[in-house]
Amino acid sequence: MDKTNTQSVKSTKLGGKVWLCAIIFGLIGQIAWSVENMYFATFAQNIFAGVSNKTGTIVSTLMIWLSAITATATTIFAGGLIDKKGKRKPFIAFGYIAWGVTIMLFATIPVTPTTKTIGLIGALLVIFDCVMTFFGSTANDAAFNTWVTDVTDNTNRGKVNGIMSIFSIIAFVLVFVIAMFTYDVGNTVLFFIILGILPIVAGIIAIFILKDKDGILPNSNPNYLKETFYGFRPSVIKDNKMLYVTLTASCLLGIAQQTFFSYLINFIQNTLGIKDYIIPLAVIIVLSGGITAVISMLHDKFGRKHFFIPIVIVAAVCMLVFYLMQFMPKNTYVAVMIVTGTFMMGALLSGGGALMSTFQDYIPKGGEGRFQGVRMCFTVLVPFLIGALVSMCINLAKIGDNEVAYMPPFDIFLAATVFAILALVPVVFVVKDSDRLRKQKLEEANTEKEALENIVENDVNSLEIADEATEIEE
Repeated sequence: MDKTNTQSVKSTKLGGKVWLCAIIFGLIGQIAWSVENMYFATFAQNIFAGVSNKTGTIVSTLMIWLSAITATATTIFAGGLIDKKGKRKPFIAFGYIAWGVTIMLFATIPVTPTTKTIGLIGALLVIFDCVMTFFGSTANDAAFNTWVTDVTDNTNRGKVNGIMSIFSIIAFVLVFVIAMFTYDVGNTVLFFIILGILPIVAGIIAIFILKDKDGILPNSNPNYLKETFYGFRPSVIKDNKMLYVTLTASCLLGIAQQTFFSYLINFIQNTLGIKDYIIPLAVIIVLSGGITAVISMLHDKFGRKHFFIPIVIVAAVCMLVFYLMQFMPKNTYVAVMIVTGTFMMGALLSGGGALMSTFQDYIPKGGEGRFQGVRMCFTVLVPFLIGALVSMCINLAKIGDNEVAYMPPFDIFLAATVFAILALVPVVFVVKDSDRLRKQKLEEANTEKEALENIVENDVNSLEIADEATEIEE
């Protein structure tokens, strides 16, 4: 075996400003998405609790489905436009500002429905969620993810995406803390206003400090629509089949996560009966973040292939343990939740980061923006549609319509376990191709480095010749 496949590789250093931008826009983007993924659905469930839990389940599912469709369609078209323009900064800066404004729209929704207003409130929840998703997907899913692909390479991509994965759990902590002093005490208006301000501030900051990578050229192809759907062409799929295999693995893990994620808060509070959930969740987040950080650094140093299969197995086992908690004594719930939740979140986050890095490695040069829509189909659209459908069917069958507390059943974790196990199939193929991909990317990086060195050397020689010519003339 080639030594480049097993030896540790020195990571390409990223500048301080690149790291600063990745931290600011990655973290605030995750804060905004965590509100959408956790609290928008919880908000809908709580509004209708005691009035019609079935309505709450259906509205939550519609929000998940339609926002996923909006996010995917937006990213497909925005990704193509970003490649066509050859710019990322304007989409990030102004997109984040609009994103924050649309989060604040939820502060205007009435929280006490009647039989006459129940339909209107349900419609507002779905419409506002889709509007918010449009701007969030343009700014974060399309533009920011393209920017990250631009500024990273094979030697540091795992580290960056691993840290970005950690941002999602840091975001949950921050959102939970804000919710504890606002949402949990009934002040939903202040909750959505505070969390809307953050993306607005990020967008303003982007105007002044964010910079696109040098050398990005606009896509000169005049057929915008054709280029927009580039990643969905059969010929492109055939030529880049491992890119789609990698995304299939992400898709199955995403379905597993989405079967329970939108119901997680009510599951912990109402089903498990853990009312003071902030501290246990904070412990889970800190520990799983540490696990993710360590594993992500090892990805870049030794190669991701050694971690894929163990990560998926750990995630599946932990999901199964959550399902089995119903047969355990209630006084063990907190301890089991902390231990199992830590390893489950660590596995999902590090696995998601590793698969994202591998997907980025497979993207053909020049298609960084166009393939973001493909990524969204596999990581958002399909997981949200299928995951939400599965959990909706389980919840409608198990939850009483007029129960005061919305109590998601343990069965949603059994469904999650099944999809996590299925993810092992494409993961095996990703592992088999890892050595070839890693060698190819390292060779491309060396070739690009040599080309840059030659350009610099030629420029220096040209300057020396010009100086000599000037001296002769004098």
